[in-house]
Amino acid sequence: MSPAKRILIIVENLPSPFDRRVWQEATTLSAAGYQVSIICPTGIGYEKKFEVIDGIRIYRHNLPTEAKGAVGYAVEYSAALFWEFVLAWRVFLTTGFDAIHACNPPDNIFMIGAFFKLFGKKFLFDHHDINPELYEAKFGKRDFFYKVMLWWERLTFYFADVSIATNASYKQIAIERGKMNPDRVFVVRSGPKIDRLKITPPVEALKNGREFLVGYVGVMGEQEGIDYLLRAVQHIVYEMRREDIQFGLVGGGTSLEEMKDYARSLGIEDYVTFTGRVPDQQLLDMLNTADVCVNPDVANEMNDKSTMNKIMEYMALGKPIVQFELTEGRFSAQQASLYAQKNDPIDFAEKIVALIDNPSLRAEMGAYGRQRVTNELEWKYEAPKLLAAYDMLFK
Repeated sequence: MSPAKRILIIVENLPSPFDRRVWQEATTLSAAGYQVSIICPTGIGYEKKFEVIDGIRIYRHNLPTEAKGAVGYAVEYSAALFWEFVLAWRVFLTTGFDAIHACNPPDNIFMIGAFFKLFGKKFLFDHHDINPELYEAKFGKRDFFYKVMLWWERLTFYFADVSIATNASYKQIAIERGKMNPDRVFVVRSGPKIDRLKITPPVEALKNGREFLVGYVGVMGEQEGIDYLLRAVQHIVYEMRREDIQFGLVGGGTSLEEMKDYARSLGIEDYVTFTGRVPDQQLLDMLNTADVCVNPDVANEMNDKSTMNKIMEYMALGKPIVQFELTEGRFSAQQASLYAQKNDPIDFAEKIVALIDNPSLRAEMGAYGRQRVTNELEWKYEAPKLLAAYDMLFK
């Protein structure tokens, strides 16, 4: 590999270096001798339009207010594509690039990749989300826009010289639905870095005066199942008569205020702490204090095939987990999790309480999860696979 190879990473939905997967990829490529630039949106704490961090050049652009509804997403995606194109030209005419590394969602970044292929540039697709299924999960229908998602996905794979998938389910989609050559599809999981996820003493104040804490970190969106979790909390408090458990929910998103209102309507607002998006240290404080961590992602086709970063972060911190029965969720966690019946908040509640009441099982599951991450799932095991994909890209 020539150290002169230059990579332009384009990501639409999160700023860098906040997006952990993208930043791990970028720093891994940089350490391997590639010159890396990133185009991404601005965000809270990431307002600078240009900066260099660890030798990686980051170009940021504004986006409209976080989208909600089909029209909102259309506006957001159009604005993002415009600024990505403008900034790609800026990079092209200054530092230059030899390949575009496109991170979805959405799947329309292929338009930029296909254009610059006219100038001999390579195009690598980093498959973060299955967008047709994501659209169906958000809007509950397979209409014209669902077909647009399928069309975009097909064109993305068509123009991609190499694709990387976050798990085996996504690789199968690339091969079967995307018609890609299996030799050009690489599974690169979003393994955590242990040196970032440090185990620290609990912060007792986060328990709001209660004995136990259940933690969650993630997006507050429509398919994340926060409403199921809140109904589970109501069952725990009012049906199981457990008033000794606090729930700490870390993360922002389009449904955050709606979920706060829902908690109030269920009469559980005193038992649930919504932090919104917070710095890493506050996130780690919440998870390190938690006795149990949860992933209430709705059981649907999208979530069944997707690997959730939060699961491996919980495991890296040695936390036992409760989640719904999902294919990739079970693959990641295995014995580190209990699995509730699909979309059943009462069973979810009962499994949380079962873990709270069994400290020896919590310790056993937590130790298993930590060991699985350190021995199999940590980013250091995935980095060589990313570099192998790039060897193929420039072969």
